[in-house]
Amino acid sequence: MTFSIIGTGNIAWFFGKRLAAAGHQCKGVYGRNAAAVKELADALLSNRFGAISDIRDEDADVCFLAVSDISIAEVAAQIRFTKTILVHMSGAQPLDIIKNAAKDHAVLWPVYSILKNNTPGHREIPIAWEVSSDRAKRFVLEMGHAITDNLFEAKDSQRKWLHLSAVMTNNFINHLLAINEQICKENDLPASTLQPMIAQTFERLKHSSPRAVQTGPAIRKDITTIEQHKTLLAAHPEILKVYEALTESIQAMHQPKTL
Repeated sequence: MTFSIIGTGNIAWFFGKRLAAAGHQCKGVYGRNAAAVKELADALLSNRFGAISDIRDEDADVCFLAVSDISIAEVAAQIRFTKTILVHMSGAQPLDIIKNAAKDHAVLWPVYSILKNNTPGHREIPIAWEVSSDRAKRFVLEMGHAITDNLFEAKDSQRKWLHLSAVMTNNFINHLLAINEQICKENDLPASTLQPMIAQTFERLKHSSPRAVQTGPAIRKDITTIEQHKTLLAAHPEILKVYEALTESIQAMHQPKTL
């Protein structure tokens, strides 16, 4: 099959390289940054589009709209496909956001943090899909299977909740680790000391529910330790807010049920 890509970011690189490696041919790349377009197009041995209007209907079987969420509607408004299938890659945006741009349209969203210079080599990345037609489904699933063994259907409402969960799982946890790194640095402590505990936490989650393995002063209602921590964070009011919010959330989740 053939495909084109609008966008030159992390997702564009990941999908483009995986699809090309699987034997699908990239017909062209478009983006706002000419240097970035050239780099990706050269990597995929494809043409470069100078403008969105250069991407003609039927040039490719599928066109991937790999742009930021806030740009999807703007870019889609410049497209009119009757043959080429248009696919956006967002977990937070609905399928219908591109319905006027292409007769057959779809969503392929990897539930994974993708970085251009550190793309995963395995085939276990969960990818959610939704389609507007059987024709779109046939093309999208074939291309999806070229990337992963874990494809699953998820409607708009489901993807929104999954995207929220993904943000909390990936971005929020990473932010907490960045806070811990800051605390260690400010107190001349090696942040690497926490690495075994971080690894232990995620190893436990391979076999147990997060709720079942919760530990710490919040669940124990260790008020003395909690107050000590809050005193230490008095000079960091923003971090203190995070600490208090998470402590209250843990306690609320593990509050004994009353009859």
